[in-house]
Amino acid sequence: MLNILKSGFFTTIQDDGRFNYRDKGVPVAGVMDTYSVSIITSLLENEEPTAVLEITMTGPQLAFEADTYIALGGAEMMVTLNDKPIENYRVYQVKAGDVLSYGKLEKGFRGYLALKGGIDSLEVLGSRSQYKPITEHVSIKKMGELPYKECKEFKPKISEIKVDSVLDKSELKVFKGPEFNLLTDKQLGQLFYRDFTVANENNRMAYQLNEPIEENNFTMLTSATLPGTVQLTPSGKLIVLMKDGQTTGGYPRILQLSDMAISILAQKRSGDHISFKLK
Repeated sequence: MLNILKSGFFTTIQDDGRFNYRDKGVPVAGVMDTYSVSIITSLLENEEPTAVLEITMTGPQLAFEADTYIALGGAEMMVTLNDKPIENYRVYQVKAGDVLSYGKLEKGFRGYLALKGGIDSLEVLGSRSQYKPITEHVSIKKMGELPYKECKEFKPKISEIKVDSVLDKSELKVFKGPEFNLLTDKQLGQLFYRDFTVANENNRMAYQLNEPIEENNFTMLTSATLPGTVQLTPSGKLIVLMKDGQTTGGYPRILQLSDMAISILAQKRSGDHISFKLK
């Protein structure tokens, strides 16, 4: 077991997500930054999908009851193993009784902790991802402990790797959404030839942007949405749906973020800058 001594601000169990239930209104959920998680999953040679901890802004303090191996990725945070600093994108051996502690957030917004073999928590609708309306817990705060499989010996093919991090990127590559052709030339100019800043209203459900584009009177029937769908409200506000976002919406879907763009946006905080570029 992994004993939760402190839970951090918002720490959840996430895997690749929950599929085949969108027609019933169930969001995909899953890790926000799939790029970073895919790297630490590969370092540990875990089979996908493997559940990890997604650590938002401030991290937990965890005590290991059994030997295993771990890797960190995503946001840069001050992390120690038995009071000794450890780094992202490197495999570390952990012994029973060891304590992992998270400190100051230095860059990015969401960090990830992967264990050899993954976190062996309860599956709900084919996924271990925590999402309040579906799973018992919205985060690890009230769980107390997390199950994982002991691993005494593991010889990774690659023990560390230098990563082209998403943390310094701000350009989001996007595809045209179903209602893209409704946009006027003026709106297109406002959309692609300036930066936007992340609003205070941002979470796993959606990111809002502070700067509006020109108002509109577009009308449409409620239609399917996906993680990464960019919606345009009548006031010109832009809303980017994320992994816990609703499965349908009535606002025009003007853009669709690429998978990498979702990972980049997932590491942004209020006030950070982003821009859009068509693929």
